[in-house]
Parts: sequence; structure tokens; C-alpha cells
Amino acid sequence: MPAHASRRNASVALRFGRLAAMGTVAVLILIAGVWASWGTAQHVMLTKGRERGTMTVTRCAEDRCTGPYRPVSAGSTARDLVVLDSEVAVEKGRTYTVVVKPGSDDVVRTGTGGLLYAWVPLGGALMLASMVVAGGLRLSRPAWVLGGAGLTLVTAAFLAL
Repeated sequence: MPAHASRRNASVALRFGRLAAMGTVAVLILIAGVWASWGTAQHVMLTKGRERGTMTVTRCAEDRCTGPYRPVSAGSTARDLVVLDSEVAVEKGRTYTVVVKPGSDDVVRTGTGGLLYAWVPLGGALMLASMVVAGGLRLSRPAWVLGGAGLTLVTAAFLAL
């Protein structure tokens, strides 16, 4: 076999290896983003059969806000104290629509703001994966699409909250 043919085969193998490795990294980043988002998003998106109601924020300390919960859905019970992550941009004294996480007194905001906030980790993963797609896979257009989608999601969540 001529020397230039073996170099070409090695080059093709290295290119394929780079594409496979970077493609795997990009997919894993996206899977991690969905995984991180789904923990909260499932409660916001799949509300059938869950306790839905309103929460009035009475106190915020450290990374959580608390207040009374008043039910809206059938079968939901009122609670004197439920907990909402204060990272969700809440104001003391305001009332928010929430869903109770099953088996706890933790609640998650619903509506457009809550839904967008739940998917923020995916937005970050989209932006990170765009860098891998652009640099590792050398696919600039798909990278711009991924990055733009991630930036749009994060910006929309910021504006909605």
C-alpha cells in the first residue's frame, strides 16, 4: 500500500473519531439539560391529578420563600405553609399559581413563567452544546440554531419572571 494512502486512511479515521467524540459530547450535554429541566417541568406541564392552587408569599429567607397555600383543584387540601424556591423571582405579598409536588409541601410556579423557568437548564445546555457543535464538529449553522434557541429560552424565562 502506498504511503499516501495510509496517511489518507489515518486522516479519515481521525476525522471520524473527532466527529463521533464531539457528537457524543454534544448529545450528552443536551440529555443532561433535559434531565435537569424535567425534575421541575414535569410538575408544571403534567398538572392533571396534581394539587393546584395559589400561594401567597409571606416570608423569604436564603433560597426559599414560604406562605399559605389555597387549593383551586378538586381534592387539594389547604396548607398553612408551603415552600417555593426564591430563585423563581417572587415578591413578598404577591400571590402565585402553583402546583404541589407530590408527597411534600414544596410547590412549583405554573403558567408561562413557571414553564419557561423549568426549562432554563435546557437553554443553558443548548448554548453549551452550540459551542461543541461549532468548535468540535465545525458545523456553524446548526451551532447558531442551537445557541439561538438556548439564548431565546433563557431570555424569555428572564422576561416572563
